[in-house]
Amino acid sequence: MKTIRALLPVVVLLAACSNPTGQSNAQSVGGGPVPEMPQPTRRVPADAASMKLSFAPVVKKAAPAVVNVASRRVVQRRVDPFWDFFMGGGGQGGSQVQGSLGSGAVVRADGVIITNHHNIDGMSDITVQLADRREFPAVVLLDDPRADLAVLKIDTKGEKLPVMAIDDQDQMEVGDLVLALGNPFGVGQTVTNGIVSALARTDVGAANFGSYIQTDAAINPGNSGGPLVDMDGDLVGINTFIISRSGSSSGVGFAIPAAVVRQVVGAALGGGHSVVRPWLGVKGQPVTGDIAKSLGMAAPRGVLVAQVYPGSSADRAGLKEGDVILSIDGRAVNDEGGGAFAIGTHKVGDRVPMQIQRNDKEQTLTVRAEAAPETPARDERTLAGANPFTGATVVNLSPAVAQDLNVDPFVGKGVLVTKITGGYAANIGLQPGDFIREVNGRAVNTVAELNAAAAVKTRNWVVTIERNGQRITARFSG
Repeated sequence: MKTIRALLPVVVLLAACSNPTGQSNAQSVGGGPVPEMPQPTRRVPADAASMKLSFAPVVKKAAPAVVNVASRRVVQRRVDPFWDFFMGGGGQGGSQVQGSLGSGAVVRADGVIITNHHNIDGMSDITVQLADRREFPAVVLLDDPRADLAVLKIDTKGEKLPVMAIDDQDQMEVGDLVLALGNPFGVGQTVTNGIVSALARTDVGAANFGSYIQTDAAINPGNSGGPLVDMDGDLVGINTFIISRSGSSSGVGFAIPAAVVRQVVGAALGGGHSVVRPWLGVKGQPVTGDIAKSLGMAAPRGVLVAQVYPGSSADRAGLKEGDVILSIDGRAVNDEGGGAFAIGTHKVGDRVPMQIQRNDKEQTLTVRAEAAPETPARDERTLAGANPFTGATVVNLSPAVAQDLNVDPFVGKGVLVTKITGGYAANIGLQPGDFIREVNGRAVNTVAELNAAAAVKTRNWVVTIERNGQRITARFSG
């Protein structure tokens, strides 16, 4: 059975020369746009001499901006106290250091670096090693778990570092040559080459927001966070995970596209601590062959709309149940993930064309890109006291919270359990993802209502939760 393995966290600094040669569509983050140049004609090598051409010029441009990222944390070691006592620990347990290695790329000359979220997740000490082997402590400017990206900053004391320009994947085509740079297995900076195997992969991945570039360039543990570059030496993606039976590269690797990288870096440089992504507010299913036939479509394509969230941008644009979304901003949409990505990479306030089919006719709607609403207001707290919910962290469900937690917003409003830290909640079997619907016969719709119900002094409790769409009622006493 195939398994998806996240690459080990390693920060690798990839930089481009300040005066690159050749043509490029890249845009420097924090600087002005690079003038667009005519695209070279793609062609297969025609003779033996062409086959001997080298990737060395591309590597020389990109490699100075590639970095290694090492992170670590100290965790308490949980041991049998009797065993620990006889081994000389005095029965007190102990601590141990956990670390990880990954890669990254310098995207601004003053020391701004892009890497994967999973490279630094939960880590307290982060160190970046430049291509020239100098090391710097790093701080996190922005962490975006949804996209599995993080923006780091090192203090260069005014020194300007080599920078890798961020390109746009819209210029890419399946079959284009690409290079993957990083630090696989901690052996040192390594370059592998391959092609773009596929674009807009939305049905794979560890993060809940993505439309990945697939490549057969060898990517292994340690490459995570490192750049995927085109033949201009520009960053077209951030390598993030592989699908493999063995845990090593099998030629099926995935990179987060440059459009998402630019969005995350832009949010960090703008002073944000999170990325606000527009939300469409649609639930649907891919159009299958049978559905296409029933709708009179010549071939299966698009997403059949099953529900439209009331008051969402899609609702106000006039989208209806039974419509088929064909494309958003000219980008073909074939599943919910593709639609979320197509709208989510826009800026809030953008007006985005959406092509649909309704009653055998195609038409274009204009959707205003808007953030997911946070109604009811976000209220997240960990409950305490003499009640069954002690130790549970709960939050009011809203489209914004659902987007952050990758929860279906169409399940309705309510109180969602996000974390269990022990206490009575752990003893009675509450789990993250549960909805608390009723307490002692009273409906619970908000965290405030749950907190009030939990404050009632009683020894007998009747609690109704919803788990995986099924309601469960249990009685407790104590």
